[in-house]
Amino acid sequence: MSETPEIRKGLYGVVVDETSVSKVVPETNSLTYRGYPVQELARYCSFEEVAYLLWNGRLPTQESLIRFSAREKALRHLDRHLIDLIMSMPLSCHPMDVLRTAVSFIGAQDPDAYTRDSEHVRHSALELMAKLPTIVALDIRRRQGKSYIEPSRKKGFAENFLWMVFGDEEGSPANSRSNIEAFDKSLILYAEHSFNASTFTGRVVTSTMSDTYSAVVAAIGALKGPLHGGANEAVMHNMLEIDDPSKAEAWAKEKLNNKDLVMGFGHRVYKKGDSRVPTMEAAFKELAEEHGQTKWVEMYDILAKTMEENTSIKIKPNLDFPAGPAYYILGFPIEFFTPIFVMARITGWTAHIVEQNENNSLIRPLSAYVGEEQRSVPPKSF
Repeated sequence: MSETPEIRKGLYGVVVDETSVSKVVPETNSLTYRGYPVQELARYCSFEEVAYLLWNGRLPTQESLIRFSAREKALRHLDRHLIDLIMSMPLSCHPMDVLRTAVSFIGAQDPDAYTRDSEHVRHSALELMAKLPTIVALDIRRRQGKSYIEPSRKKGFAENFLWMVFGDEEGSPANSRSNIEAFDKSLILYAEHSFNASTFTGRVVTSTMSDTYSAVVAAIGALKGPLHGGANEAVMHNMLEIDDPSKAEAWAKEKLNNKDLVMGFGHRVYKKGDSRVPTMEAAFKELAEEHGQTKWVEMYDILAKTMEENTSIKIKPNLDFPAGPAYYILGFPIEFFTPIFVMARITGWTAHIVEQNENNSLIRPLSAYVGEEQRSVPPKSF
């Protein structure tokens, strides 16, 4: 009699490969990128420096950062054909559909798309990092009936995106250093998180010896799901539904009593709370104070307290909980929270694509069959 295999639904607890890109260190409960705690990276580094770190395994020198940033800025422009494609897409479609289609188009234009050389993959990654914000900003503005703002070749990554979305009119987040820094921190915190669903999807596609763009398109499809990238959108929808902080506790208790999933809380990896939350929470609260929207902070605190005190395992917030209202305060449309997530996570995805290529093995798990036993096809009766 054959031994019954152990089945772990969702691959929970299964170690499928090695990585040197990131790790949650149990002793410090800290997410690290290439060994550096993410909270320290968010405090001392720019998103560009973190992208360089993820792709190269080390932080850049001042000279290498200048070169890296110049290359990224030079790749931000979209050609007329891609702009026309984006403008032709239905306004009713989800912004993630636009992003997915745009990446496919960029890949189709690359004559060396199937080149698996690490340097070419890094170049493709840099081009996607540079162009995705331009694509997202164009999509936001076209849905608002506003004209396209060309990317800047002088502004930093975070500032450039805010500029392309909001312009420089009075009150624009692009004119506020604190807004730019808060957004930059969010990108750093979202950049990478080991073998999460979308990253693993990208690595599976890469393991078949497919191209970088196909792997990224697949990862975008995985991130589109509300149990993964869509969580920050759901958080803000919930907050808008509650609307009044005085109703937040009752709302949370009703959800818990009904055993409903409350987005923005809990995490498969963290046992003592998401180490990214304190940094994002501080940035969110500073934004709320600056923009006069402190009711979201009051609601946030009540929901966090209620969830922790009324669950046996003391469920704590994850990164999506403070990121959702932070993005809302900055003025981003809710349906674009996940595409913004992609703008950050493209760095982590492509770091893993490079790693998968350099030591590849086809990812092909087994399954336990629970269907009908082998049987014969009955003779026809007609």
